[in-house]
Formats: sequence, C-alpha cells, structure tokens
Amino acid sequence: MLDLHNRSITYLLGVGPKKAEILRQEAGISSYEDLLFYFPYKYVDRSRFYKIVEIRGNMPYIQLKGRILSFETVGEGRTRRLIARFTDGTGTMDLVWFKGIAYIKDKYQIGKEYIIFGKPTEFGNFYNIAHPDIDPVENADQVAGGLTPFYNTTEKMKKSFLNSKAIQNLQYTLLSSLNWQVPETLSPDILARTRMVSLTEAIRNIHFPESAEKLKQAQVRLKFDELFYIQLNILRTATTRKLKLKGIVFPQVGDYFNEFYKKYLPFELTNAQKRVVREIRVDMGSGRQMNRLLQGDVGSGKTLVGLLAMLLAVDNHCQACMMAPTEILANQHYATIMDFLKDMDIKVALLTGSTKKKDRNQILPQIASGEIRIVIGTHALIEESVVFSSLGLAIIDEQHRFGVEQRSRLWTKNKWIPHVLVMTATPIPRTLAMTLYGDLDVSVIDELPPGRKPIQTLHRYDTKKAQLYDFLRKEIELGRQVYVVYPLIEGSEKLDYKNLEDGFETFKEVFPEYTVCMVHGKMKAADKESEMQKFISGKAQILMATTVIEVGVNVPNASVMVIESAERFGLSQLHQLRGRVGRGAKQSYCILVSSYKLSNETRKRLEIMVNSNNGFEIAEADLKLRGHGDLEGTQQSGIGIDLKIANLGTDGQILQFARDIAMQILDEDPELLSERYRILNERLRMLFTRKVNWGLIS
Repeated sequence: MLDLHNRSITYLLGVGPKKAEILRQEAGISSYEDLLFYFPYKYVDRSRFYKIVEIRGNMPYIQLKGRILSFETVGEGRTRRLIARFTDGTGTMDLVWFKGIAYIKDKYQIGKEYIIFGKPTEFGNFYNIAHPDIDPVENADQVAGGLTPFYNTTEKMKKSFLNSKAIQNLQYTLLSSLNWQVPETLSPDILARTRMVSLTEAIRNIHFPESAEKLKQAQVRLKFDELFYIQLNILRTATTRKLKLKGIVFPQVGDYFNEFYKKYLPFELTNAQKRVVREIRVDMGSGRQMNRLLQGDVGSGKTLVGLLAMLLAVDNHCQACMMAPTEILANQHYATIMDFLKDMDIKVALLTGSTKKKDRNQILPQIASGEIRIVIGTHALIEESVVFSSLGLAIIDEQHRFGVEQRSRLWTKNKWIPHVLVMTATPIPRTLAMTLYGDLDVSVIDELPPGRKPIQTLHRYDTKKAQLYDFLRKEIELGRQVYVVYPLIEGSEKLDYKNLEDGFETFKEVFPEYTVCMVHGKMKAADKESEMQKFISGKAQILMATTVIEVGVNVPNASVMVIESAERFGLSQLHQLRGRVGRGAKQSYCILVSSYKLSNETRKRLEIMVNSNNGFEIAEADLKLRGHGDLEGTQQSGIGIDLKIANLGTDGQILQFARDIAMQILDEDPELLSERYRILNERLRMLFTRKVNWGLIS
C-alpha cells in the first residue's frame, strides 16, 4: 500500500499531466491509492437490456443494444448539438450531445452495434438520451454485468472527459495493471478476529461488484478499515500522552476557591455541575495533564464550572485563560466572570482584537509578570506578544470554531504544558465525539439550573402572520422582549439581507408603539454594538437579526425567539438559536415559521424541534438526517474528518466495533512495536504523517 501511495496518477495509462492536475484539484486524487479509495456514491443495476418500445418518460437510467443510423449537427453557437438517430429494431430514438461533437463523430461508426446507457427524456412522444455512455457490444462483460458504480464528478472534470464512466475505466486499468491484487492493510489476526473479507476482495467489489451481497461485504470491510485507523490513531495518541506528558499537580483547594464557593456562589450548583467539578479536581491533582471535553446545553452553567476550575489554578499559584471564538462571546464571559468575582481580590483582564493599544501596553506586562491571574480573550491570546508567567489552565470555549493549530499555540507560551478544558454548547453525537474528541475525557452537564422552565417550541406557517403578531404583542405587553432571526445562507445573501430589511420595515409598521432594532453581519462593529446595546438595556423590545446572535448573547428578559424560514436551518443551528431565550425564570417560546410547502425531511426536522428540548437527541437526529460532513466544525477538528466511505450517522455500530478492536490491540501492544502489528504501525504512519499530527493537542 505504501508503494501505491507513492505512485503518481500521472503515469496511469489514460491520464497524463493535464488530467492528473484536474483529478488532484477536483477530486483529491494524486496517487494510485487515492484512485482506488475514490469510492462510488451509488450503483445502478445494468443487468437488464430494455427495448425502445418499452421506454416511458419517468424511467431512471436504462440500457439498450442497437445501431446508430445517422449523425446530424443542428443549430448554431450555444444551441449547436449533435444528434444521432439510434435503433434497436423495435423503434428509433435520438442520442444528443452538446459538447465534444467532433470527438463523438470520429469515435462512433454508423451501422456498428453498441450498448447505450443513460436517462431517457420525452419530447412529444419521442425519446432521447443526452450524453449517453456508449460501449462496443463486445465490451458487454465489462459494462453490462449487473451493478454499475457512479462516481462523483465536477463540471471541470466532465469538460476534461473525466465523467463517472471515465473514472470507472481508470479503476479497471489500474486494477488490471495490479493483476487485481491490492496489498493488505490489516494484520492476519485482525482479519480472523473480525471475519472481514480481504482488502483485495473489498476493492474489487466496491468498484466492480459481483453481487449485492459481495458489495455489502466490501462496504463493511472498507468502512471498518477507515474507522479502525482513525480510532487506533486517536487512542494511541491518548495512551502516549498519558504515559509521557506530565501535568502540573494542583494539590490544594485553597482560599480563593473556598471563599467564592461559600460566600459568592450566586446559586446552589446542580448535581451535574458538582460531578464535573469533582472530575476536573481529580484530573488536576493526578500529575497527568488534563485534557477534558465539557459538553452542556446552552444555559447549563458551563461558564461557572470553568470559573471554579480557574480558581483552582489560581489557588495553586498558576494563571488561567479562557479563549472564545468571537469578541461578543469573549466580552460576555468577561462581564459574567467580573460579576461573579466583583468582591474578590483577583485581577482579571480582557484581551481581544479591539483592545486599545494603550490598554494592551498595560495588560501584557502584567500577564508576563503573573499579576493578572485570569485572562479572557479571543484569538488575540495566541499572538506572539502574549507571554504568560505560569499558565496552568487553558479553557477553550466552542472549540470547533478554532483551528487546532491555533489552539496548539497556547502550549508554546509556557514552560510547562497547561491543563486543557474544552467547553462546547454544541451537543456532539456519541459517534462524532468518539471520532473528533476520542482522545479527550468527556464530562457532560445534563441538567439545567433550578427555576428554568423548558422552552415551548411551536411551528407556524407564514400564511398566519396576524396571529403571530398578536401573540408577540401580548408577550411585549407583559414586559418581555423578542428576537426575530432570518437565515443568511451563502449564495443567496443579497436576497436574505433584503428579506431581513423588508421584515424590519414590516415590524416597524406592525409595532409602531415599540422600538425595533436590527443587527447583521454587514454592519460596522460600532453600529452593531450600539443596536445590540439598545436590546440588552431594554430600550428596544424587538431585535431583528441574521444568525449573528447564534452564540453568546445573554438577555434574560428575552422570552420569545421567532425563526423565519426555519426550514432553511439545520437542526443544531435551530437548537442553538432557541437557546438564546429561556435564560430567565419566565416561560419562553421559540416559534418556527416556515412556508407550507415542505419536503418530508424538513417536516421531520421541524417536528423533532417541537417535540424535544434535549440537545443530544437533536444532534443525533441531525447527524442521521444530514451526515457528518455538514455538521459545523468537523473539518477543523484536528483529524479533519474527511471520510471516504463511512458515515457517522449510520455506521455507529461499525465505529464502536472498530474502537473496541483498536483498544484490545493497544492493551496488548501500546506502541505497536511487535512484528505482529508492524503492518498497523506502517499504515498509521502513512495515513497520519501526511498531516501534522495535532492529536497531542486537545
């Protein structure tokens, strides 16, 4: 396999430098191995030949056998097309090409028998197939043997004659040149233990399936392979870290922690918060470096747990920092922590991109000397000018918004490696957590602080706006405030901004007696801040916004969240937005407004929101509906999940099986140094040294 990884695709028969560059840019295929692991996304059964007389307009892909009777070029300029009249003896139809006309006319001969494959379209009782696949009838064994694979291709690939059929031909050429044998990637005892088919058999049947059953076995083997090596890498890294990386020992719970806990704690901690604080204390006192993921729904009290952890660091003569992805969130954490610590003698600083030069010149020397004990900030914390005297704990909030490399820079600011606590309000499904954060210990805050009422979620159609306005007016009369959020989707931004502005005008007309303010990403920071302040201070009753407010705005008096065009949001995003209300003791509402025409999947998504307040249930459902590729942050996670065949939404059982096998092997041989597991060590090195291995960094 190492050899296949090193062999450039340029030298495969039928590729050459130009096509090789297109394959690299568009499909990430640079080597023989990349091509073998470029898997089909679907299969069509080509075991049956249809007759022209049987064709109907709503048919999917069909296969025919017959002769071309004539060629004719029709139209001029952009409408120019080549039409071939085709017959199989039961009728005639047209084959149509809009591109590559000269190439087609030269390649195919009138009167010769061909196999035609494509999707028929009806034009007034006459059928045609645009850009069909055409093969000489003598190639029937290769192309018409049952399940035919379809590969993802782009417009640029198609223009270079690299359509799905061409990719399949390249697979055939490559496997033929290898005598249909591929070097194995699993050790013999793992193959015996798992009863998987060999890699040779899996690769053959994924590209050229002998039967549906063989295809299924191939898919299971290749999914296992992919997930097994990710888990083996994560778990080996975690094992190495635990064995080799010593953490600063925090032996004492001292005066700062005790004073705050006994005197200034604003409310009794929930049992879940107490449990997590205990887990953090054990980690920090163990002599091993803490690497812990703290998951908790919006409003579950993660910031307070983070503060208690920071006080433990301060009690043990260390500094602590908290890094947030946006200035709004950093400012909010700073305000919250200053409010908690207002009666205590601990110096806290805020450092963001907006910190004035004069203030920065005061803050930086005080961080370097250790006078400032707690620093809250954004990416500004990882700039070279920021040097800590004794950083003992780094808290990273909403970590999926940071690249791993950025987070790792916190490590270089110190004479020792700090403890790391990663906090997220984005509930992560179990399979995703195992893959993204498989090397972190996980804590979950799974109960809300006392007095919080569950948010009531309702689905309303946009044809019934009058009732919605009546409901909002009643809530505002009770002294509450309202968020109204509009989607902002790449590709339709102009239209989305227009919808927001039209909505803003409508709300001003409908609610003339109230103040309506608006926030969106195109505004200058100062204007955005002043509009937000109107709402936060209570001067404005209604805030119209794009998803700018998704993370980090805390207005306890806001009790209604209206989400316009809710069908255009993903589940996790809807859940995050809903979490902006329900922060006070009053009953809060989230109203999902959608058009009446909805696909089944969208209707299901909105039903899940109405029926569940549990972020973890919602994240699991989202993963099943959308797949891991669309979930925010998976590309920045450190392994940058780029799964070629496995799907974290549907392959949870294979993932768990792969993880269990990986754990058994590492129990036997933590460093994979034995001859028995040499093949695993080599494969790991090849897969993960291409990228910087950030696994040792949370």
